[in-house]
Amino acid sequence: MVLRSFWSFFVLACVLLFPIFAKFGAEAEISSTKSVERFCRLEGTPPEAHVIRQLMGIKVESKFDGTSEVLSRFENEAVAAFKPSNEQQVKKRTQGGNEIPTTADYHSGLKISDEKYGNISEERSAANIMSERTFSVGRKKVKRSLGLSYNGNVDRSASGETQLRETVRGVSNSRAEYRRNGEEPKGSNPRQSEPHLDTSTFALSGDSAHNQAMVHWSGHNSSVILILTKLYDFNLGAVTESSLWRSTDYGSTYTKLNDKVGSRTVLSYLYVCPTNKQKIMVLSDPEVESAVLISSDEGASFEKYPINFNILSLLFHPAQENWILAYSHDNKLYSSMDFGRKWQLVHDNVMPGRFYWAVMGLDRESDVVHIETRITKGRAQYVKCRAQRCTEGNRQNLFPGHVDTNSLVVQDEYVFTQVTKSGRASYFVSYMRESFKQMQLPKYCLPKDMHIISTDEKQVFAAVQEWNQNNTYSLYISDSPGVYFILSLENLRTSRGPAGNLLVDFYKVEGINGMYLANKLVDDHIKTFITYNKGQTWALLPAPTTDVAGNNLHCILPFCSLHLHLEMSENPYTSGPITSKKSVPGIIVATGNIGTELSSTNLGMFITSDAGNSWRQIFDEEFNIWFLDNGGALLAVQHAVTPIRHLWISLDEGKKWDRHSFSLAPLYVDGVLMEPESDNHIITFFGHFSHRSEWQLIKIDYKGLFNRRCMDGDYQTWYLHNKGELCVMGEKQIYMKRRPGTRCMLTQDYSRIYSSEPCLCTSYDFECDYGWERQADGKCSPAFWFNPNGAAKSCSNSQSFLNSTGYRKVLSNNCKEGGRNVYSPKREACKLRAPRGLRLSTSHTELNAVIGSNVTFTIYLADGDSLSTSIQLDFGDGIKITYSNLSRTDDGIKHIYRTTGIYRVTAFAENSQGSDSSTLFLHITSPVEHVYLSAPIVAISGKAANLTAVVWPSHTRILTFFWWFDNSSEPIITLEGSVSHTFHREGKNKVTVQVACGGTVMQDSKVITVKEFFRSLLLSFSPALDEHNPDISDWREDIGRVVRTALSQVSGVPEDQLLVSVYPGLPTTAELFILPDEHTSREHKRRSEHALRTISDIFATALNQGLIQFELKPDVRIILYMTQQTLAPLVDSSSIHSGPAMLMLLSVICVGFVAFFIYKFKRKIPWIHVQTEDSHEKEPEVISTVGQNDAMSKVKLSEFPSQKELMEKELDGRSRGGFGRNMEKIVTREFPNCTNV
Repeated sequence: MVLRSFWSFFVLACVLLFPIFAKFGAEAEISSTKSVERFCRLEGTPPEAHVIRQLMGIKVESKFDGTSEVLSRFENEAVAAFKPSNEQQVKKRTQGGNEIPTTADYHSGLKISDEKYGNISEERSAANIMSERTFSVGRKKVKRSLGLSYNGNVDRSASGETQLRETVRGVSNSRAEYRRNGEEPKGSNPRQSEPHLDTSTFALSGDSAHNQAMVHWSGHNSSVILILTKLYDFNLGAVTESSLWRSTDYGSTYTKLNDKVGSRTVLSYLYVCPTNKQKIMVLSDPEVESAVLISSDEGASFEKYPINFNILSLLFHPAQENWILAYSHDNKLYSSMDFGRKWQLVHDNVMPGRFYWAVMGLDRESDVVHIETRITKGRAQYVKCRAQRCTEGNRQNLFPGHVDTNSLVVQDEYVFTQVTKSGRASYFVSYMRESFKQMQLPKYCLPKDMHIISTDEKQVFAAVQEWNQNNTYSLYISDSPGVYFILSLENLRTSRGPAGNLLVDFYKVEGINGMYLANKLVDDHIKTFITYNKGQTWALLPAPTTDVAGNNLHCILPFCSLHLHLEMSENPYTSGPITSKKSVPGIIVATGNIGTELSSTNLGMFITSDAGNSWRQIFDEEFNIWFLDNGGALLAVQHAVTPIRHLWISLDEGKKWDRHSFSLAPLYVDGVLMEPESDNHIITFFGHFSHRSEWQLIKIDYKGLFNRRCMDGDYQTWYLHNKGELCVMGEKQIYMKRRPGTRCMLTQDYSRIYSSEPCLCTSYDFECDYGWERQADGKCSPAFWFNPNGAAKSCSNSQSFLNSTGYRKVLSNNCKEGGRNVYSPKREACKLRAPRGLRLSTSHTELNAVIGSNVTFTIYLADGDSLSTSIQLDFGDGIKITYSNLSRTDDGIKHIYRTTGIYRVTAFAENSQGSDSSTLFLHITSPVEHVYLSAPIVAISGKAANLTAVVWPSHTRILTFFWWFDNSSEPIITLEGSVSHTFHREGKNKVTVQVACGGTVMQDSKVITVKEFFRSLLLSFSPALDEHNPDISDWREDIGRVVRTALSQVSGVPEDQLLVSVYPGLPTTAELFILPDEHTSREHKRRSEHALRTISDIFATALNQGLIQFELKPDVRIILYMTQQTLAPLVDSSSIHSGPAMLMLLSVICVGFVAFFIYKFKRKIPWIHVQTEDSHEKEPEVISTVGQNDAMSKVKLSEFPSQKELMEKELDGRSRGGFGRNMEKIVTREFPNCTNV
């Protein structure tokens, strides 16, 4: 008997244990390392989760339907993935599914994103997401305290995605093993009448080296699942291997598709069309080849199409399944109208994630694209065009002027943007595609930062950091156009994500209109508040009366309350700290604690079934909880660091929990994937048995939890209320839900709202109007800065107007007015009042504009009868315009200025009761293209020299000049382009002039040589030089250097004693400066002056004989001529040497005639004596034609032409010109060869 018992036990043990060893014998090692966490916090969002999208901070709602990407890596790889460093960037997906590499940084300015509530960045909407349910799950578990955020995007190259390996497939039936309320299981043998789960396990084989994977479930009751596994080489930074798997039976089996896509093709990313889940697009790795693989049958077959750019992100059209926008690595935007087969460039210099398809019903054409294009650093432009016709002539610039980069968002009925000037940001909104208007916050809010949280129900929720706030923000709510904002809640709790994105603790409860939760800072304590009337009143959450064990808590308001964590899940496979569902109104499940403030310790799970009026604790540790069967059941999975094999199911709103086994061996669960709102009742667990084991995909069919479909008798009703008050958001609502504990399956289309009845309006159905503030007694009173009697705009269209009573009805509130309407605006007759508070400004408060641009003026009248008040606007350029009343100026008054200058613009308002006026001074500028400093290159010490800055194009009264001399610490500032300056230090002196015009500054510099005395000659050139003169400074410098060399070679004078300045303009002219020898002592000054005269005469003779030449090109020789000899430094008072050409021409001609007259009638030799006088020598002296020092000259007098030859040369010579110069007393000599200018 004993032997028989022993063998029976042995056989039973073998039967029970053999399957486990067969499956997991080689991988029996199970790690329970403390550093490993059950659910790693990764990117994405669970199905139907509402999250805050971070894109410069304005947040709007988006929904995911379950597509997921699985992450995998070994332990050391996971740590690297979750710790952004200099070596590895964290990628974030921007709006509309666009992803860009970014390092963690803090953004400033208008924050705009596409998720509506929560704290992580996600994609714009279900219609626009780039890859639905395509996310990443990490093989390495990371502690929750890391709080990692990848901005809700799928990291296409980040390390730490899934490693999926194939093992044997097992099937088991799992029934309820344990009940949380203490009940025993009904039996030990599985029966169909008992709740049970059907599970099967599958792992991918052959790709064990692959460390990344992406999983896509087509959804809509489709049985197709696609998995893309990849080997990402972190050293190379590229994908080196890939495999594509496909399942047609909800994940029970998979088939490898590498042969269909090409065995050598390396795939990097997978996209699914949101409007037709059968259409799949897979990208090949651009390091190998740039191509897209397209499938129209859920991956059964693929077609490959090459592309010539690298796709970084895609944006699908919300309605047209074949229309796609693609963003490339070089900031270019492409469009395809045939699902990626052909691409066309839309625009370049597009900001990442700042491109949007048309919003149906608002944009006239469905193929319209809204784009933000970068102009310069920090400046961008809002462009609207057609996707396939975005040429320069077809683009519209809807916002006048530039906007801040990364500030454009097109969301629902609104377009938001931001403009920063002088360090202060202004925020603008366009409603229903109308013209932009500046968003108006209370006068002394003075925002430092703004984030749009929601645009639901034609209303804007914004988190605003006021001037006196540092770590908190205030919640503001707008009217329908999004222009006028009022305060709802102060000191919202905020934090920063790893990428610098702002996280706001604000959550919308799904399924209940007007219900929100927020965490607020109160006396240095974070507390959770709830509102039922869209932010008009807020209250603390009541704590449960007992804990999970049934012990009394004695937590009494307001000293003790329930506090919840409101951030959204950063991992698509986890539910996150808080969950609600539209199909289950009134039920909220959240992680939190009980006490005086929100804490990260002693956390538990809490649930409410009556929309937050009462709460129950269901677990004393953290769990991930999902809604199953359209919200009819709850699934809970422990948030633990150790492997598990059980899950918990509740069919009675969390009152009782049944424990079920989903795996034969404990599993490290990395996430749960399910298809929302479907009838297949399939969920998939991803995980591994140990850190070195293959990845397991466990398919769970939970249809066995139910025994039939729900009938009418399976439902019950419940009343929505706020602490007993049945009127919520202006109506009494009765909801229908399944009776708790009933094991019937819900249908998707059953109505949740049983009945609705409007209530009479009360004060809390109204919010305080703009400029009004709610007092302690609940009434609205005008703020100290607001004048409630101003009715300028109200009387613009009729003889009566709606005068605010200080209240405006909460949007989406359905209350009805009683017999005495005390809150709605009152219609009153317009009274004739004198205009007061007239204000004139440009549309963007700028006081400068570019010439030729359209300047829009706005006129605001604070008080007065606008209908009977005429407006006259004087633009200051001789044009005036008059309007019969103010209403005609609502869209602004546009005007174009044709010339630069400063204009006095005056608005004048007048009616029979009085008048008022307003004036502004508008600077009209044109961009400064070039600045030239006109200055003598040589000046006499102690004497003033004129300096002139010449600006192209010419401006009038709008430039500021900054003059810097040598090492001066302060500039001389002038409004004119000329200045006179005296140099006292001999040697080289540097002069710099800076010209400021608008936001641009340009400069030019000159080096002026200062001497006590010098000589100079004006030079002209053969006309052939003009044909080769490009009139640029470099060319002039080179010609001056060549001329100086030629002069030195002919005369033997060292080049350091010669300076040649070639002047701008045509004809080409120059000036030769002869400087004293630097080694000559002051005692030999007179000898040095005499030497300069001798050298000057030598040059004059040689120039007049045409002996100085240089070769410009092999066949072009240029001859130099002397135009005029001077003693003093040239002092130029003209704007530029080539300025008034005719005046110089006349001067030279006159000099020529005088010289000819002297020669003809005096009958003297050509080299007549000239008397001169300068400041240093008062006695006249004779200047000989040739110096007395033979060593100084290499030109002999015998080489000069005779008198007759000179006469013939003068009569037959060509006419050339030079510049007339300002100088001291000068007596000119006769010119044998006079040239024209």
